[in-house]
Amino acid sequence: MIALHDVKPFAAGGNRWCYVDPADVDRCIKVRRPDFSIEERRRSKGFPKNLKPLSSFDDNLDEFRVMQSLERHYDGGIFAHISRCFGFVETDMGKGLCSELIRDSSGDISVSLKQYLWENEYSDECRAAVDELCRHWLRYRVPSRDLILHNLVVQCEQAEAGEVRIKRLVVIDGVGNAGIIPGHRMPDFMQLQKAKRKVANIHERIDELLSDKARGKGPGMHGFLFHSGK
Repeated sequence: MIALHDVKPFAAGGNRWCYVDPADVDRCIKVRRPDFSIEERRRSKGFPKNLKPLSSFDDNLDEFRVMQSLERHYDGGIFAHISRCFGFVETDMGKGLCSELIRDSSGDISVSLKQYLWENEYSDECRAAVDELCRHWLRYRVPSRDLILHNLVVQCEQAEAGEVRIKRLVVIDGVGNAGIIPGHRMPDFMQLQKAKRKVANIHERIDELLSDKARGKGPGMHGFLFHSGK
């Protein structure tokens, strides 16, 4: 049993809290928010979504199944820009999903692309990292929902000259096809078209965030770290 109740999460999404694994600083544990059960999630949905089984509202179970599918149907290179999943663990806050925790070379937890863009300029270096992620998405036809900026993290490393550089972007959530047919079973042209839409959506979301920033509008609730994980 892993004790998390008295540990401060380093981040939170709409339905889950994220903790550093006490036994391994390079792994995180995602648990459901205790104030928002899957029963409540189902009740909050309109008809006919509220008729779905409870298991379909369990983000941890859904993510685990998606990651298993990626491992079965794609080569290991797909994880160059996707965090890996290590399965379930028992915690004092319920069953948690253990995943790769992306850290900078400094040891700090990598910040989301949303936080990075809010605190920095959209530099040529960052644009190149976004473009590389997009090429990866198209190359593998990665099945995914919309790539929300707080579900992408910017992993940085110390360069020889001492400056900090972006190593890569990593998607930590939102992978998997929301439709009935698994992504890998679709015809290739359909896979490519879906991947192109997701890539276009990334650029739209970046433009929207930068526009909000320029107008002095707040960044919203999600996507900022509570602490660096050290």
